Amino acid sequence: MKLATRYILVLFLGMFVGAAIILDMGVLAERDEPKEALAPLPLNELRSFTEVFSRIKSDYVEPVEDKKLLEDAVQGMLAGLDPHSAYLDADSFKDMRVETEGQFGGLGIEVTMENGFVKVVSPIEDTPAARAGVKPGDLIIRLDDKAVKGLTLTEAVRFMRGKPGSDITLTIVREGATKPLKITLTRAVIKIQSVKSRMLESGFGYVRITQFQAGTDKGLAEALKKLETENKGTLRGMILDLRNNPGGVLNSAVGVSDAFLDKGLIVYTEGRVADSKMKLSATPGDLLNGAPLVVLINGGSASASEIVAGALQDHKRAVIMGTKSFGKGSVQTIIPMSNGGALKLTTARYYTPSGRSIQASGIVPDIVTEEARITKSEAADHLREADLARHLENGDEIAKPKEEPKKEDKKDDKKKDETGKPAVEDYQLQEALNLLKGISFFKAQGK
Repeated sequence: MKLATRYILVLFLGMFVGAAIILDMGVLAERDEPKEALAPLPLNELRSFTEVFSRIKSDYVEPVEDKKLLEDAVQGMLAGLDPHSAYLDADSFKDMRVETEGQFGGLGIEVTMENGFVKVVSPIEDTPAARAGVKPGDLIIRLDDKAVKGLTLTEAVRFMRGKPGSDITLTIVREGATKPLKITLTRAVIKIQSVKSRMLESGFGYVRITQFQAGTDKGLAEALKKLETENKGTLRGMILDLRNNPGGVLNSAVGVSDAFLDKGLIVYTEGRVADSKMKLSATPGDLLNGAPLVVLINGGSASASEIVAGALQDHKRAVIMGTKSFGKGSVQTIIPMSNGGALKLTTARYYTPSGRSIQASGIVPDIVTEEARITKSEAADHLREADLARHLENGDEIAKPKEEPKKEDKKDDKKKDETGKPAVEDYQLQEALNLLKGISFFKAQGK
């Protein structure tokens, strides 16, 4: 028995060394600098690992394949680090690459792990999750009849995905709700339109970025050109809406920030290895030519969204409005593996130009504006002098021919915001527009 145990231990030491060498070679292929020498292997801990492995193989109630045990061990190793590090098998790695291109199958929610449950960072607009009313901060405790507790994030995400048209029921714990909510969603092919835009009023444009994908910065430039064409001239101001934007590709976030900055640092990262330390700066050229900019954020604005908001805030290029952002300020590096899978490993932290860490702190708005709805009062149409019988006519009207009264154009009331609600109900957007018009007015006055 001792001989057998010793043999297993030696075998596993060989496997661990081999894995380390393969991984190191994969990393070196993407780096210009040599990686530091690997630390000596912890023999006592590896001995404990092999003992557990051997005991499961011999005593567990059902036979378990070596491959499954080893993959579970790798997943557990990464899951124990932080909520964003994970092992991606070949299928998950493929899905992740498809997501960054803007089309994939599923429910349309950005999620993380918290205390063993799946936490919603943000629902993605125009997806089953958003339409069903899933909200940032919701905790998903069951997927159909399967308890989330005990699943890795990768397993939970894979369970939520499936054939388009098939249903899944999420059991959700929501702050303020007296009991768990059950929401049934129909899976769909998620096609994300990263950039949406429209004119709010003459001279004032609105751009919403739902998620940062490859090419989002180019989409922003095209949207601004379209708005200027529609406005028949340069804009007097713009609102950039990053609410419920869960993040995405770093380069796109830098490109969007650069679009409004002429110079200066946008973001920098700090990590343990040399290539995790980056400084990314703006290039000359402000697409708005210095026109006032208001950025909307909330608790669903995370990662890349926070990079943009933080950079524009630090450079005093924009007024940040809304509520405090999510606070995901860590960098995940995708390291391809020789088996077709990949490691998603947290390798650094983001910092704003002034040196603020976004991690677990988020971006605090310059002007805190809570979410609310504005509704028109039914009693707002008061009786006026002109409505009274036998009222005295205005003296100026006696000498002028009467014109037919113009009917009020109520089209604006029917305009929808990017969530599909009447624009008048979006209190944060309305407040942002009021602020933007005020800044534009004072700027025009030279004050």
